[in-house]
Amino acid sequence: MKFIDEARILVGAGDGGNGIASFRRDKYEPEGGPDGGDGGNGGSVYVVADRNVNTLIEYRYARRHRAQRGQNGGSSDCYGKRGKDLTLRVPIGTTIADINSQEVLADLDVDGKTVLLAKGGRGGLGNIHFKSSVNRTPRQCTRGDEGEQRELRLELRLLADVGLLGLPNAGKSTFLRAVSAARPKVADYPFTTMHPHLGVVRVDHDQSFVIADIPGLIDGAAEGAGLGIRFLKHLARTRLLLHLVDLAPLDPAADPVRDVETVVRELGKYDPELATRPRWLVLNKLDLIPEEDREQRIADFLQACQTTSTAIPCYRISAISGDGCRELTRKLQEALQELPARQASPAATSAAAAACWSDDFFADDDEQGP
Repeated sequence: MKFIDEARILVGAGDGGNGIASFRRDKYEPEGGPDGGDGGNGGSVYVVADRNVNTLIEYRYARRHRAQRGQNGGSSDCYGKRGKDLTLRVPIGTTIADINSQEVLADLDVDGKTVLLAKGGRGGLGNIHFKSSVNRTPRQCTRGDEGEQRELRLELRLLADVGLLGLPNAGKSTFLRAVSAARPKVADYPFTTMHPHLGVVRVDHDQSFVIADIPGLIDGAAEGAGLGIRFLKHLARTRLLLHLVDLAPLDPAADPVRDVETVVRELGKYDPELATRPRWLVLNKLDLIPEEDREQRIADFLQACQTTSTAIPCYRISAISGDGCRELTRKLQEALQELPARQASPAATSAAAAACWSDDFFADDDEQGP
């Protein structure tokens, strides 16, 4: 199934049914009086988090969703039937915002959580409500109210405890395969990861946490270079970031220190709050460095980064062989027990994040169709 984490939809609650003006005309009651019933209320639109749904693909192409209209009132004091409610099911972790007001309507972070998106219109009144001692034959009735209409932005933000950062080919997917049962694609070319992956890391029989792997960042990602910042939102709920660094790049011109600065800079451009989150450096691919040169290269890197063990924790691993991975996961589990759970920020604060929701973003989808 194609992974879709963004969608824009139109939801409409049902209009209320109209009340009617009617009079009894029974055989032996020629002046039976008014008996026009009320219209039924329109159906409302709800959204619920469903753990069995994994993607927003259902809403990427089916853009309009409307609840049922209320039935009109009838004679003989018959009230109209209420319109059926419409319930939209979305993955856990979906945030919903009103595009026009930018108000965040829902943050569905728990399975089964239900939120009202659009309220149905109230049914109109029949003429039985206008009868009085001075108005014995009222011919007044009212129309039903219109249901609420909203243009909404759906954004899936994965529920994960730890997020992986790094440039393409830093070894993030390999690390995820080494510590969990997830099997993301691994290859010797950049951008093998085209969409986020989740992996459950089981440290002990009763201890586990979730890691999120996103496509690699490159210089200029905040301005749309490479895969851009479209997937950084999946780190919004994470409590800790693992920054993987390739200490043995194949490109002789590559500089691991410059790579670290690039990722930190792009992270800050996207969301300054995310850039201040606890971040650990993970030095990867140490098996490719000759053992006699390994310690010196690590020392030179840490000195250039001006990083100490007290400022930013630094760990050494080889994801392909698994060396150091087990110890790292145990340290992560210990740290997560002390870090509080995080809620996703209600909206991106950077201009680059807002650009992801421009009309141009949806132009291609409208032309392609389902």
